[in-house]
Amino acid sequence: MRYFTLVVSLICMAFAATAAKADRRVAFVVGNGAYKNVAALPNPAIDAKAMASALRNVGFEVVEGTNLTRDKMTERLLDFGKKAQNADVAVFFYAGHGIAISGTNYLLPIDADIKSEMDVKLGAAINIDLTLDQTMGDAKVKLVFLDACRDNPFAAKIKSNSATRSVSVQSGLAEMKSGEGTLIAFATGPGQTALDGQEGTNSPFTRALLANITTPGIEIQQAMTKVRAQVNEETNKGQLPWGHTNLIGSVYLNGAPAPAGASAAPSAPAAVAAASGTDVELEFWRSIKDSNKPEELNAYLTNYPNGQFKSLALSRIASLENGPSTTTRNLTSGIDPATFSEEATQVTEDQIGLDKGQRRDVQRRLNGLGFDNTITGKFDEQTRVVITRWQAARGYPKSGYLNRLQHKALLTEIVATTPAPSASDDEERPARRRASSGGGGGSAAPAHRSHSGGGGGGGGGGGGHNGNNTGQ
Repeated sequence: MRYFTLVVSLICMAFAATAAKADRRVAFVVGNGAYKNVAALPNPAIDAKAMASALRNVGFEVVEGTNLTRDKMTERLLDFGKKAQNADVAVFFYAGHGIAISGTNYLLPIDADIKSEMDVKLGAAINIDLTLDQTMGDAKVKLVFLDACRDNPFAAKIKSNSATRSVSVQSGLAEMKSGEGTLIAFATGPGQTALDGQEGTNSPFTRALLANITTPGIEIQQAMTKVRAQVNEETNKGQLPWGHTNLIGSVYLNGAPAPAGASAAPSAPAAVAAASGTDVELEFWRSIKDSNKPEELNAYLTNYPNGQFKSLALSRIASLENGPSTTTRNLTSGIDPATFSEEATQVTEDQIGLDKGQRRDVQRRLNGLGFDNTITGKFDEQTRVVITRWQAARGYPKSGYLNRLQHKALLTEIVATTPAPSASDDEERPARRRASSGGGGGSAAPAHRSHSGGGGGGGGGGGGHNGNNTGQ
């Protein structure tokens, strides 16, 4: 009887887990910042990558892109439109430049060269209303997030070239009404402009979205109330997100709260939610880890009092409180002052003489500090980008290469958790074990002791670090 009860419980758990994932979720996530005809925006690509990762973590199939031309945006939109047909939930997220002409909103690809109203209306820009109708019209729930209210330099060009006739051009986006089953959220109010945020971080609006919309058990309209409050506070009441909602029923992106007195049988979805909660914490940390505002770091500690980045948050707060916010973001003390001025190049990195194991250690440490990358022992293009981000966050000269001083500084930083060994570590372990066993007489147990006892280059640390790699 006991075995029968166990089997029934497992079947119930399987059905519950399947039901939790049964709905079809599709998202379009694009960030445009590398504009060719006006000054570039530093953060939309970062915003888009973080949002794509957060949505994937809660079960969305994401059509993603950064710095897209008109043709590339059209390709992604066509793909999204096909996938979103009859979807249960469809999300549209855009960060970058947008423009409002005579009350109609348009998104701007990076190759947009707009000098007149005609340029906008004849195809240089993408009409938001038509786009949403064509791509998301069949979805049951439609969520639209537009971080596209930045002060648009194209607006001045259009006004100057339309001096002989009246043309209505807004710096921000115009008001939009949502249809049934739709929520539309703007970074700020109609006709107003929003902040892009500190270079290399998320915008205030995207940071608030990441911190709230995928929180386990929170309904989307409650989440948006929290988003508005967070942005309003962070910008000293200089920016207040605006939206229009016509949703029917409650919408949860990361599971509805369990009803009181629920039985223990449907415990599998709770486990799924817990795992997703870890991913949400990681996204929260990424969004504020480089902030110069102690209140944002304290917000992380409030939400995650025993979080995996608690020690880093406390250290960062202490460093900010001991000096002005414009000082270096270095998280440790006793750093040689030359570290902040001495350039690093391929030559200076070669002089360190890092072997493959030491390169893995660098990658692990960067992972543990929140700068995610793949642990391979090779400093490929992805690792160079991550090193550059770490250098920028610490105030060191940015190059993507290390010198002795920077390498020493990295080794002194306190890493929140020890990342789990990478796949490449596991692949090489048998070879190391065979080499250490000499003539082949060694048993499995001595080989294990030899591996765990050695501190060589490839030694894989244990621990519970979340190895999720977003490429951010």
